[in-house]
Amino acid sequence: MSVPFAIRDCVKGDAGVLANLVRELAVYEKLEEYVLATADDYARHLFGPRPAAEAILAEVEGEAVGFALFFTTFSTFRGSPGLYLEDIFVKEDHRGAGIGKALLATVAKRGIERGCSKVDWVVLNWNAPSIAFYEAAGARPRDDWTVYWIDGAPLQELAALAPNLESDGNRPG
Repeated sequence: MSVPFAIRDCVKGDAGVLANLVRELAVYEKLEEYVLATADDYARHLFGPRPAAEAILAEVEGEAVGFALFFTTFSTFRGSPGLYLEDIFVKEDHRGAGIGKALLATVAKRGIERGCSKVDWVVLNWNAPSIAFYEAAGARPRDDWTVYWIDGAPLQELAALAPNLESDGNRPG
């Protein structure tokens, strides 16, 4: 299926569109009960004074049909920046038209332009179509690493254990 589409940067006015696409992704991933983000959250954190991430949108005839959200990381072993692809999604009725590959390629191009040495992401183990898509693009799984995260009360409890840092005035933020 060949359909003309465009990839563009997400702007603050797209925050509601992005929130809707994220909800659709969560339904696809069977994780909708975990979606807490609102359009206001995206407007504040992607377009505020210190953006935490950025997003690109895929459009068909002016309608947003997909997105990729990513942010800068740093590899201590490589001594260079990278990009972390937090999420990539294309609406089901627009899959197979090259939109997902164009989104992924755009993230890769941004990384190369910024001197990044890699792009990382995670995929749910059951998501065979996405795994096949990523592998077809040349990605390889890192079976030697286990992803961990901490949130909620355990995150608060851990943060409470942190000592006060002496600041020399050079720390951002």
